[in-house]
Amino acid sequence: MSLLNLPVKPVLLPVEKRPLTVRLHESRDLASQLSRFESYVGRGSQVPLSRHPFWLTVLEQGLGHVPYCLEAVQDGETRGILPLAYVRSLLFGRFLVGLPYLNYGGVLADDEATANLLIGRAVELAGKLGARHLELRHERPTEHPELTARLTSKVHMRLKLPSTPGQMWDRLSAKVRNQVRKGQKSGLVAAWGKEDLLAEFYDVFSQNMRDLGTPVYGRQLFAAILRHFPERAELCVVGAEGRSAAAGLLLHGWGVTEVPSASSLRRYNPTCANMLLYWHLLERAVQRGQQLFDFGRSTVDSNTHRFKKQWGAEPAPAEWQFHVRRGDVGDLRPENPRYQRFIRMWQRLPVALTRVFGPLIVRGIP
Repeated sequence: MSLLNLPVKPVLLPVEKRPLTVRLHESRDLASQLSRFESYVGRGSQVPLSRHPFWLTVLEQGLGHVPYCLEAVQDGETRGILPLAYVRSLLFGRFLVGLPYLNYGGVLADDEATANLLIGRAVELAGKLGARHLELRHERPTEHPELTARLTSKVHMRLKLPSTPGQMWDRLSAKVRNQVRKGQKSGLVAAWGKEDLLAEFYDVFSQNMRDLGTPVYGRQLFAAILRHFPERAELCVVGAEGRSAAAGLLLHGWGVTEVPSASSLRRYNPTCANMLLYWHLLERAVQRGQQLFDFGRSTVDSNTHRFKKQWGAEPAPAEWQFHVRRGDVGDLRPENPRYQRFIRMWQRLPVALTRVFGPLIVRGIP
């Protein structure tokens, strides 16, 4: 047979992928992109609701921040996103944050190269906006030459959840169980709801923030959260005879439940209202089939850290990274000594006054 007549096998050459490109989505076109970003974020088995791209709209409506989202695209597919909020204040200046209010933020990407590309574009955006710094609330550090400052003083406190509330109860120490029972014997009961419980929640939350000396978020922030996450956000209020003693906001993500805001009133401390509240929060997460409960961040060995640890929570990294253009990353932190006088003064103000001026102040703090 002639060599010319031999069958020729086709050679399949590798298809060269197009280079990564970064798209900047601003407020006016974000709405049409959010569902697509949600599909990208929700691919993981354990993803906190704090990672949901709808927070860009929540923060715009609830705090007045300007939303941006950087998207890395290759061959028409999303390879990474970086949601950001532009925080502006005459009192404090300008910041680009991923994302305010939440404990989680920063870049989500398929690989390190994509993450670095998105961070580089975020640095450029921070410069164009005149931001004092770019703040990315990462769980673990992303190595990038422009991220030159870090805050590692706090840790996430997380608890792996069992499959039933009974198993959860059996895992608790005798001391914790006794405190929960004390709350029950005090006549306190838990109520679950959405905006129908917002007034009761905000009454407890704003009083507690005043007592701590911290400006309170506006009620409209929590209304926006409940409105945009109708199936994933809910309120729990513990009280008796029409009086609220403790309250918390619960966020149910993909396998992870978070409690970003919870408070109790000091005069109810003898009733263990706060312990009863957290038992109901944990029970709710188990009932929804979640695998992980995130109590939020705490400074190691602080009172809140010890409170969370008694439930069995374990520390996990929380590494916030910064590209600093002006000032210092600790300038606006509440532990800064320069704010101690302000904290003491705020604690003496009427709660009604703090509800008026608190939201105007806190919206400008990253």
